[in-house]
Amino acid sequence: MSQFDTDVLVWLQRNNPRAIRIVDSTFTRFISVQTYMELLQTAQNKTQLKWVKDFLSEYEFEILPLTQNIGHRAAIYVENYTLSSGMYLGDAIIAATAVENN
Repeated sequence: MSQFDTDVLVWLQRNNPRAIRIVDSTFTRFISVQTYMELLQTAQNKTQLKWVKDFLSEYEFEILPLTQNIGHRAAIYVENYTLSSGMYLGDAIIAATAVENN
């Protein structure tokens, strides 16, 4: 099981050889709902929105939902790391999703 961050998927969309190798070497592919929403926000029109959704479907990414435990863990990450490391909410949700899903 592998969960991917938005950056990896953007590089995959740009046909980056390393990103392709990483994604192609995994059999079960997951993204957080946060990553899904970040990708959707890159679309500037309905055609691009469809392209993003088709891209995720083609690579068979499963979207992991935001649960109460993920939200709680993300809040702790923000509380503990925002001042010291500049952690943003989106990154905290992605990290919490990864931890909660092993």
